[in-house]
Parts: sequence; C-alpha cells; structure tokens
Amino acid sequence: MARKKEFDRDQVLEKAMETFWCQGYEATSVQDLVEQMGINRGSLYDTFGDKRALFLAAIAHYNETAFAAAIAQLEAPDAAKQAIVDYFQNFIECATNDKQQRGCLITNSAVELAPHDQNTASCIAAHLQRIENAFYHALVNANEKGEITPKQDLRAIARFLTCILQGLHVMCKVKPSVLQDITDVVISVLD
Repeated sequence: MARKKEFDRDQVLEKAMETFWCQGYEATSVQDLVEQMGINRGSLYDTFGDKRALFLAAIAHYNETAFAAAIAQLEAPDAAKQAIVDYFQNFIECATNDKQQRGCLITNSAVELAPHDQNTASCIAAHLQRIENAFYHALVNANEKGEITPKQDLRAIARFLTCILQGLHVMCKVKPSVLQDITDVVISVLD
C-alpha cells in the first residue's frame, strides 16, 4: 500500500519556485531543493519527477500565482491606459522592495536556459505572449476611450512594452535606482 504524502504539494512547489528564482536552475542542486522544500529525495522524485520536471512545474506555478496576480489588472475587461501605468508603478514598488533583487523568474530563466532548452523556451514564449496580449488588450481599450492616440500599431506598442518590461526585470537586479526614470519614458510613449 502506498504511503500517504505528508506535505502539501502547492506549499513545497512554492518553496521550489523560490529556490529556483533566487539561485537559477543550474546553480540549484537537488540537495538544495530537498532542503528548501523540506521533503526527502524520494518524495521529490515521486511527486514531481526529476529536477527538470520540478523546474517546469515551478514555472507553471509562478505563472498561476505571482504572475497571474500581477497581470490581472491588465487583463480586466475595462483595463486601459491607467492599468498600464499602474502595472509599471506596481512593478517598481515590488522590485525596489525585493531586497534579494531576484528579478523575474521567467526573465532569469529566459536568459539562463532558453537558448539551449526548447521546452523552457516554449514556456517562456507563452508567458511573454500573455503579457503582450494583456498590454494589447489595455491599449485597445485606451484607444477606444480616446486616452491615447498611437503613432504606431497597437500590437507593436504591446510588444515594445513587453520588451521594456523584460529589460526592467534585468535592471532591477543590478541597478534598481533607475527603474522610475525608465518607466517615465515608457509611459510617455502612451501620451
């Protein structure tokens, strides 16, 4: 008879996500994961498979939790220009309050793994597409409300905002003091 798991899958997955987020995939050993998750190796393998499968589960968990909460304002039916402004301002607040300067798990993983790991690249591409679509949704609403008069295609602006956001995630790791200046310029594109 199989033994009942004595841990909450989502709680240990959260701990794995935090470990990968702080250390990166390559620098995180299975021993690091076992220690941080508070489970034994057998439970890790039985529940999640190998380290790679756990990493992909951690990415999915990040998308369903931290990212979903952050992007909800852009995906709201009535999201418009203010939602974009608020998104960037909330980003700055979170980034400057993050004393570990972790950046974004997705951006970190894109830089570390996407060039040579097709599964990770596909996960990251889907994540970036969701951000782009959320910005596009808010831009379309803002345009319809007369809040913006774009000089470029709205899809191109959404891609620009997505690109800048990824750059901000990198900057917050090394020079968080410049985030507001960059964001001010980004928001001026909407005027």
